[in-house]
Amino acid sequence: MQPVQRILRSPFALLVPALAILTIVFGIPIVQLFLESVNAPGFNLQNYYAFLEQKANIRILIQTLEISTVATVICLLIGYPTAYLIASAPKKTRVILIVLVVIPYLTSDLARTYSWVVILGDAGLINSVLTELGLISSPLPLIYNRVAVYVGMVHIMLPMIILPLLSVMTSINNSLVAAAKSMGARPSTAFWRVYFPLSMPGVRSGTLLVFVLCLGFYVTPTALGGLGDAMLSTSIAAQASTGFSMATISASSFVLLAIAVIVLATFRLNPAGSRKVEFKPRVGWFSRITFLNRIRGYANEIAVGSKAKSWPLQVHRMQSNRRFSKIVSWTSLVLVSFYLLFPSIVVVVMSFSDGQTLQFPPPGLSLQWYRSFFSDASWYGTALLSIKIGLAVSILATVAGTLAAFGLNRFAPGVRNVMTTAILTPIIIPVIVVGVASYFGLANLGLIGTERGIVLTHTVGAIGYVVVIVSATLVDFDKQLVRAANSMKARPLTAFMKITLPIIRPAIIGSALFAFIHSFGEVVITSFVSGYSVQTLPLKMWNNIRNEIDPTVAAVASLLTLLPILWMIALYVMWWRAGERAQPAIAKSEI
Repeated sequence: MQPVQRILRSPFALLVPALAILTIVFGIPIVQLFLESVNAPGFNLQNYYAFLEQKANIRILIQTLEISTVATVICLLIGYPTAYLIASAPKKTRVILIVLVVIPYLTSDLARTYSWVVILGDAGLINSVLTELGLISSPLPLIYNRVAVYVGMVHIMLPMIILPLLSVMTSINNSLVAAAKSMGARPSTAFWRVYFPLSMPGVRSGTLLVFVLCLGFYVTPTALGGLGDAMLSTSIAAQASTGFSMATISASSFVLLAIAVIVLATFRLNPAGSRKVEFKPRVGWFSRITFLNRIRGYANEIAVGSKAKSWPLQVHRMQSNRRFSKIVSWTSLVLVSFYLLFPSIVVVVMSFSDGQTLQFPPPGLSLQWYRSFFSDASWYGTALLSIKIGLAVSILATVAGTLAAFGLNRFAPGVRNVMTTAILTPIIIPVIVVGVASYFGLANLGLIGTERGIVLTHTVGAIGYVVVIVSATLVDFDKQLVRAANSMKARPLTAFMKITLPIIRPAIIGSALFAFIHSFGEVVITSFVSGYSVQTLPLKMWNNIRNEIDPTVAAVASLLTLLPILWMIALYVMWWRAGERAQPAIAKSEI
């Protein structure tokens, strides 16, 4: 028992499982990736020179930066007002709106991309409706162009910027804005001078995450874009599939990684940063000049009388403006929710069609495509394999990630931030780079094309999600409860099982389910390390989308869409039951 207690008390020991997996599968391979790109042990920049000498590579690189920047700006322009309106909504309404944002976020990127293929295709929803109405005689070119790429990327990335913004906005003290208004500031002035500066941490973190993740987009540009919309990740994947030299692939991957690291370092994204928002009033150059500031104060006092006379008229205008702003606010929220949810709804409805092709609305209802899925061994076999891999990833990532979260919670803030950033690196850099590095890692272990290899590569990313979720619970955990148990001569393990575990159990279960969903929907990294012997459900679905549009894919996409809904229901039930169980334990400790 004493060795177990020592392990539980040592923060470094708790980090060993997570760091071992990350180092072997991702850390060492990243170093190998760099050494390969500089032709070690010769150490020269020949591969980078070769990359920069090809005009096609420069064009693709510039195109990657352009597409990522535009998609990020669009996400910010849509996401910021959406997050602001959600944060300003009543509590019950806010919960509903957050759920509507989280469901698409948890849905497989592949399923959401496929939904846009169905909607924007030549025989898709939009062209079919316009043809039926007699508005067009031939299909509009809605797919395989840059606009379609932006539509798909923004749809996938929008929750990624709304959620960080919400995290910051809900912690802002609204009394500061109210105080500014009570001092005579207009609503717009109070917003830009008080609220917006306080929300900048969310703007910075959300924007950087979206931009860096957009750099590594592979599935969406390939499925929705044309030949002129290729990104660097597409080029890397094409080189890997055609057997190009690993030195060339490594150089291309490290160019993309270097851009991501430079952007993150320049704007100082801290994944482990505090959510605390402090008010720092902005002081302009005009306010720093005492003499002019006094004159402005005297002028404001003189204007008080005239302002008082016009106050009734201003109140009437404010009430009418509030009604108008409410209409605009709810209209925008409905449109954003429609944009996030409608594509998935279309795929779910079309999956029940009794026609031989996908149609919306379906001519009749049938389960033929679901029967096709469950009767075809090539489909349900890959699904069972994905479930098997997902469960293994869920167990491994939950154990390693939970231990790491406890270890990180015992470190000093500076060390904790560094270690947390290292653990989260695989999920905050372009996924295509993680795929190439994982290939190196599994090649070292001889696990290319094996189920164990896929489990390890999926675990690298899943650990980060587990650490984030469990760490967030530990931040609000009252350590006095454990101290009270210890004062009653309870052993550390007993205190953990009786006090700590019942309280954090929902977070552990939620992180396990999140790890499963992460593994079950992963396709980019799997395509690098699976070889030709292992095919998961997302990988078969992706190959089917690229080669032939089998209506069975609609049934698969609908199942992937319903999975996060089941996840949220299970999480809610477990959280509710855990809350009921934790209250007696807390009451006993207080007694």
